[in-house]
Amino acid sequence: MTKFVFFSGKGGVGKTSLSSATALMLAKRGETTLLVTTDPASNLGDVFEQSVGSEASEVPGVPRLWIQEINPQASLQAYKDRAIAPLVDLFPPDVIRSVEEKMSGPCTEEIATFDQFIARMNEPQYDWVVFDTAPTGHTLRLLELPGSWSLHIEESAKGSGQTCIGSADSLMASKAEYDRAVSALQNPTRTTFIFVTQPASLSMDEMMRSSEELQKLSILNQAVIVNGVIPEDERTHPYSMRRWNKQQPLIAEIAHRFQGAIGHMPLYPNEVKGIAMLQKVGEDLQDAISL
Repeated sequence: MTKFVFFSGKGGVGKTSLSSATALMLAKRGETTLLVTTDPASNLGDVFEQSVGSEASEVPGVPRLWIQEINPQASLQAYKDRAIAPLVDLFPPDVIRSVEEKMSGPCTEEIATFDQFIARMNEPQYDWVVFDTAPTGHTLRLLELPGSWSLHIEESAKGSGQTCIGSADSLMASKAEYDRAVSALQNPTRTTFIFVTQPASLSMDEMMRSSEELQKLSILNQAVIVNGVIPEDERTHPYSMRRWNKQQPLIAEIAHRFQGAIGHMPLYPNEVKGIAMLQKVGEDLQDAISL
């Protein structure tokens, strides 16, 4: 049965680097792995030094590792085209335009993106699917969507029968898929949610708020990686010592506030990109997290 690991956190904390290294680590130990980003700002292609598209592609030289990018705008357009196509021959152009306008709001975009997200959670050919998620607020909206959408469908069916994406009747068949996804997310033996934070107050506060929101969604298998910690052998240098002295109390604060597993990753002197560097990060990750 496919397992899932999600990386989330404030923008710029290192989610893409750590999710990429995790996917490589899993593939290297013989697990067929898909790494997929739902973050419009992700630099996944730069990290692997290859192009990344909407279809999963193999990473050259790394058996069992595939990478993929979910583009929210492309997902929205594909979703709208698929929904409107059956109506074109039934209604005049002005009605079709009206329907398309109603499907251009944030409700439809989130459902369209989550549709792609759900599809990745239903691909049994992978042992693991690693998600490099969007910044935390967007991620949480996507994770909350199945429940709120299911309720919206049920309520709409009792009333006008319309939702932000069309007839409720046409959506009921997909509700079961969304409910299965929620069940998988809430299953601690299948899903691990890893917050990435730096030892900085703003990043930590956002991480804790997000952790609490996930707990409300009954997603309890959570861990934290504190990224960018000054390595021990560099703490004697005056500049590094000053940074470490600022980091140390914040690292202690995370240990006090967060109840789950906590791992620490060092600040690397070089940019994390390319297979060799990702493998080095993956080796350090094995000591930081348990998957």
